[in-house]
Amino acid sequence: MNEQYLDSEVNEYKEIKSDKSDLESKWEMAIGLQQVDDLTPSEYMKNLVKLNIKNKILLDELENRLKKYYDDLNDSYNRDEYECDFVSLRIMQMLQNNMFFLTIDFYKYVHYFLFKDVYRFAGKFREVNISKDEEILNGNTVVYCDYSRINDYLIYDFSEERKENYDKLNASDKIRSISNFISCIWQVHPFMEGNTRTTVIFMIKYLKDLSYNINYSLFKDNSKYFRNALVRSNYSNDKLNIKEDNSYLISFYENLLLVKNNNLKLEKLSVGGN
Repeated sequence: MNEQYLDSEVNEYKEIKSDKSDLESKWEMAIGLQQVDDLTPSEYMKNLVKLNIKNKILLDELENRLKKYYDDLNDSYNRDEYECDFVSLRIMQMLQNNMFFLTIDFYKYVHYFLFKDVYRFAGKFREVNISKDEEILNGNTVVYCDYSRINDYLIYDFSEERKENYDKLNASDKIRSISNFISCIWQVHPFMEGNTRTTVIFMIKYLKDLSYNINYSLFKDNSKYFRNALVRSNYSNDKLNIKEDNSYLISFYENLLLVKNNNLKLEKLSVGGN
């Protein structure tokens, strides 16, 4: 299912082309995605990534060197850099294979694999209710799923998605469908931490399974835009006459998959003053 034969709208789009290697683009995504939690890699990791991009070391060797680096620091390291380094590595490892299942268990597995070095609760659903003050919502929060209903909501979302036949949808409807599905499972927020990063990698694996080409580099500078677009797609406020708005997500997906050039400005996502 590539864009050369999607539908009559194909002339609006063009094939993804880049001077960067596929490996470099994936690293830009893996590291850029950490921006959703304001994480940046260590200098040591940056050097390892350069060696991997130049094919001087493989990911297995990169992992061995990274583990030794942190072991030698003997717990006197920057915890944020540690998380960024290892989660970025795990993302790259997960992208090495084409394994994907449109199931809740695989969604949980993605979280486990990405965060097994970081969180004791990796791969486990949260057991408390959570909220998060959002700057773009003037300190308000998205209403996340009650922890007691996480499995019920995900069962519904996944069962509805499995009914979708993407071969029968035009390009625009495909974008709307995948946008709605990813928005819904993100709103459930099943994990204590790492929901956005888990959802993105699950989404990328899904899109690759649907045979999409992906502009990985888009995440280098637009990860926060993507997360805030998820926020806006799940936030409403009757007093301020604010409705859930999926248009920001759709703009991102059009750039990600169909090489459109929508302006992804963070400031456009703010809801305005109370």
